[in-house]
Amino acid sequence: MNPNLTIAGRTLSRRSLFRAGAVTAAALGAGAVFAGTAAGADGVPASPYFDITQPSYDLFRGKLLHESHHVMQGFAFDNVNRRLFVVQAQNGTSGDDLCVNQLSFSGELLGSMHLAHAGHGVSIGVEPVGTASYIWMECDADGTTTDARGTALARFKFVNGGTPSVKKFLTGSKTITCATDPVYQRIAVRRSEGGKMWYSVFPLASAAAGDFSTPLAHFPQPALSTGSVVFQGYTVFGDQLYTLDGQGHADAADIDSYVTRVDMNTGTVKSRALTKAGQSLVYREPEGMAVYRTADGETRLFLGFGSRSSLDNINRYANIFYKNVLVG
Repeated sequence: MNPNLTIAGRTLSRRSLFRAGAVTAAALGAGAVFAGTAAGADGVPASPYFDITQPSYDLFRGKLLHESHHVMQGFAFDNVNRRLFVVQAQNGTSGDDLCVNQLSFSGELLGSMHLAHAGHGVSIGVEPVGTASYIWMECDADGTTTDARGTALARFKFVNGGTPSVKKFLTGSKTITCATDPVYQRIAVRRSEGGKMWYSVFPLASAAAGDFSTPLAHFPQPALSTGSVVFQGYTVFGDQLYTLDGQGHADAADIDSYVTRVDMNTGTVKSRALTKAGQSLVYREPEGMAVYRTADGETRLFLGFGSRSSLDNINRYANIFYKNVLVG
């Protein structure tokens, strides 16, 4: 089979065709479907990956967030300024208003900020700019309940107690979220395209400048099993995507939370493993993923879980664990 395609007398390679398609998508508008089915113009350079079969360790357990009645959702780290941010729904609202919490690495609440009519908060990103932390997250929800999801990405400076000054990207999207790679400085965007969830990966600096024309990778979310999979979060590190799925259970024997590793240059699943991190928590439910590199140089893959003190208690608690075995 000839790998090239001739258009208007010009022969295009698959790679050139991808570039042309990506530029066309940008020209059509922010809500356009990105071109390509796997790697972008040059792909994502090879990198080490986490061994997701290895044990998990506690960062902290049982911490109340600003909105005490709602479970944690996505979270992310500012790897330059050494900050942790966790998003959740606001107390006393219809479900689409979100709160961004800043926590210490021991789980103590340091500050918070609210973004109304945002979505669900499955995943967020953080971009360090000098001593400031800029939050990336969904906004402009498509509804006003807990089922609402964002239709654009918001970028704003975190200011404790302040009102977000939001810059919006990829408006007109459907079910859009993002995650940032603090080590390789990239941002992954997950959204519905043509009725299926797709991932696109960009240099973070390009995204901040509003340039989403040339994704490094663009691939459909792979099928994870033949049964029901409840998607609960994702993150990226190097050339690998990591996802978390599962449900909350009252009985630890029913744990069904899985971590999956996906090669972003091919869009294929490379590994999938059951995680029992925090298995003793009451009504443990997987919630969010993130990557962080410590000041000592240890790179960690983090998993979030919501919990309760008892099944009849209205309060919800945040719990974060990590894996730290890299291969390659």
